[in-house]
Amino acid sequence: MTSQSYQLEPATIRIKNLRLRTYIGIKEEEINNRQDVVINVCIRYDAERAASSDDMDNALNYRTITKAIIHYVEEHRFHLLEKLCQEVLDIALTHRDVLEAWVEIDKPHALRFADSVSMELHGRRY
Repeated sequence: MTSQSYQLEPATIRIKNLRLRTYIGIKEEEINNRQDVVINVCIRYDAERAASSDDMDNALNYRTITKAIIHYVEEHRFHLLEKLCQEVLDIALTHRDVLEAWVEIDKPHALRFADSVSMELHGRRY
């Protein structure tokens, strides 16, 4: 089209409401039965090369990241929401072009009178 007369800020990719089942918790019924978790991931990365080239080799492959999250969460056990959140954040930050990421994980029906309990962590590459 035309040459840019502005600086492109980092792109934001959002993986919204990834619904998975895993073992999470410390009570006996939590240890023995999978529970639902809802995962939201927000990733900021430098998309300038991908935007200017329209070449997938220059883009962040969010499908690969999502598959890694699904595999990890479904194949492991967690006592704490903090640990699960940290592990998912680590996966989101593995790609070299990711500048920062946020992960929020909801555990539906964890409290009697609440829709869910959630944990959010944020990490930034230095």
